[in-house]
Amino acid sequence: MINFKQIARVVSVLLFFIGGLMWTGIPFSFYFESGDAEPLFLSGLLTLATGGLLFFSSRNKGKSVNKREGYLIVAIGWFSMVGFGMLPYLFSGAIPDVTDAFFESMSGLTTTGATVLNDIEAVPRGILYWRSLTQWIGGMGIIVLTVAIFPLLGIGGIELFSAEAPGPTSDKIHPRIQETAKRLWGIYVGLTIVLMAILYFAGLTFYDAINHALTTMSTGGFSTKNASFMAFDSPTIQYPVILFMFLAGTNFTVTYLALKGRFQKVLKNDEFKAYFMFVCITSLIVTFSVYAALKGRGEAIGLEKAFRDSLFQIVSIVTTTGYVSADYTGWTNGLTMLFFIMIFLGGCAGSTAGGIKFIRHMVFFKNSYLEFKRLLHPRAVVPLKLNGQVVAPRIMTHVIIFLLIYMMIFILGTVVMSVMGYDFMTSVGAVATSLGNVGPAIGKVGPVDNFAHLSDAAKWFLSFLMLLGRLELFTILVLMTPYFWKSN
Repeated sequence: MINFKQIARVVSVLLFFIGGLMWTGIPFSFYFESGDAEPLFLSGLLTLATGGLLFFSSRNKGKSVNKREGYLIVAIGWFSMVGFGMLPYLFSGAIPDVTDAFFESMSGLTTTGATVLNDIEAVPRGILYWRSLTQWIGGMGIIVLTVAIFPLLGIGGIELFSAEAPGPTSDKIHPRIQETAKRLWGIYVGLTIVLMAILYFAGLTFYDAINHALTTMSTGGFSTKNASFMAFDSPTIQYPVILFMFLAGTNFTVTYLALKGRFQKVLKNDEFKAYFMFVCITSLIVTFSVYAALKGRGEAIGLEKAFRDSLFQIVSIVTTTGYVSADYTGWTNGLTMLFFIMIFLGGCAGSTAGGIKFIRHMVFFKNSYLEFKRLLHPRAVVPLKLNGQVVAPRIMTHVIIFLLIYMMIFILGTVVMSVMGYDFMTSVGAVATSLGNVGPAIGKVGPVDNFAHLSDAAKWFLSFLMLLGRLELFTILVLMTPYFWKSN
């Protein structure tokens, strides 16, 4: 039987975190005299009060979290965070419409980066900081942070961790899940601080540096500028951001091993090698294509600029960050299609990136290739190996089902958007980028556009796809099956 008091207890802790973090935007409001201190204070107070009511109304809650409760906590927790996360937008009047505020909050916490704001720079500074902070919260998943402090509540968190990060790998930095969560957040916080310092000394204001550090490490892509990183057209700023986007899209276990000096294990990681090689090879191809295309149109730019724009946009899309340093849809039709395909890649499993993830593509393509060998040698045992270890049939089945469901949702979602009256390019772009938590796409939701022009129905639909993609499909879809609600 599902223990709803336990669920309420955990959700209350999430609301405590959200409410407290809202107040961290108040100093920016006072410093810039932007007039949004009161909305931030009231939003935080209401969130904390709701969390308190839930906490004290669920005292007799028991101490175990089973699988069903884990999934419900993640789903209800995310919806609660999104719902309360939109309060600063509504109370301040920065986004007065409930649909738009919910969309912006969902986009932030799922690290999608799609926005309905037409003039970002006109948003009060405290609210704009909160907008960036929502992405940082969602980057690693506040559920994992909560797992790290669950011993204080007397409950275990393994079920929550598996529901929040249901990828095909189960690598753990430490056998105790709480210790794993602490180490992950230690790396996450540390890299955020380092990037903030680099950007500040590279010439950004402290405010811009902290905002972009938050949204880079979360692979979120929200910027304080209308032009995103086209407003910071400097190698000393863009190259560090490229590096940290790449690190944010790398499995944090791999990053941990690198920090511990265990480089041999890093170099033996098949997913990291595929991720690194793809970025390198694609960047070279795109660089020369962009250089030649612009030169042919009389818009010649230097080779370094062509390389930087190409590398920046490739890393931004592959890691699902969604920053924009150039309009890739204005290069060539072929490159536009290439960037659209990249939306489906995603970074590495165990990173803050969204999308399908490289490891799933590797399992699928390796297994498909080995199937030809199995056809020629039907009695032979031809195992699939990754990182020198045999991949269990259960994982292969999981990957194949995930890919099929992902593509089915993408196709059905495109049909839904088309029925709503949007053209094909906008429909496929909006669905792909929402499901992959990327941000920019193609059509009328390209890198120099936003989502403000979409109907309310389209925004609610895409918001659902963002959550579905952020929690990698199964965490939400399992709630829609009759098996989940059966007592046995």
